Amino acid sequence: MEITSILPEECLCLIISLTSPEDACRSAMISHAFRSVANRDEVWEKFLPSDYRSIISGSSSSSLLSLGKKDVYFHLCFHPILIQNGTKSFQLEKKSGTKCYMMGARALSIIPEGTPAHWIWTSLQESSDGEKPTFDFKRMTKRMALLIFPLFTSCFDFFNRFPETAELKQVWWLNMRGEIETKILSSDTNYAVYFVFKLRKEHTTGFTQRTVGLHVHVDKIGLREVRMVSLDPLRDEPRYIRERGDGWMEIEMGAFFNNCGDDGSVEFSVWEAHTNYVKQGLIIEGIELRPKESAS
Repeated sequence: MEITSILPEECLCLIISLTSPEDACRSAMISHAFRSVANRDEVWEKFLPSDYRSIISGSSSSSLLSLGKKDVYFHLCFHPILIQNGTKSFQLEKKSGTKCYMMGARALSIIPEGTPAHWIWTSLQESSDGEKPTFDFKRMTKRMALLIFPLFTSCFDFFNRFPETAELKQVWWLNMRGEIETKILSSDTNYAVYFVFKLRKEHTTGFTQRTVGLHVHVDKIGLREVRMVSLDPLRDEPRYIRERGDGWMEIEMGAFFNNCGDDGSVEFSVWEAHTNYVKQGLIIEGIELRPKESAS
């Protein structure tokens, strides 16, 4: 006898909502009866952040609120939405529903800025036809769901996230910084901060055999982390950079545990001041905060 014939649907909804999004997807594979319960809005609303409505309402994707809660969840996992006039993005980590934010180049303080001789703003096309595919997650087959959920890199990763990026034309020193309040992040979560960038294939100078400073400061817990790394390492040098799978590269700037409550902030910066060397060819997408991946 199936448990669905013993327990009321409301009890099953409560039980599944106390697990995880990944477990809910597995539950939907058990039977048709379980699937109808595991896909209910009451279950998936528990996996969404408590402030998801206000985040979506203030984004360029407010129409998401008309979708079912499971569709909203997976859309936010696979398709970052732009907030704060397109200067930041928001998405969810697929397995846990933890909040992820990226501050685009426009949200950072880049010095010197405002003159084309130093930095320029470039627009990047999202794709060859300018359209993004969408999924109806309610219609996924069991096999599709099993295959698609564990993917580390989503099928949307090859699209550029922001309408503009910052391209370094020529400077003698680097100085860019940003700040985010810890109260908008998921609480009791290990976060890592990533600098997301790329180097032009041609006309890139000033980064080989030289390091830049990556700084992360969390004021509430007194954490201050500084890493000196090369953005263009030689073959025999340590490589801390990795490909993201979307045409961009990233490097971890630092990490922290967010238990700061409502009055903390995270400050981060990229800094280099070897004024004897001109620097050019760096393209910045932004700085991302997302849950730190567990060591394998």
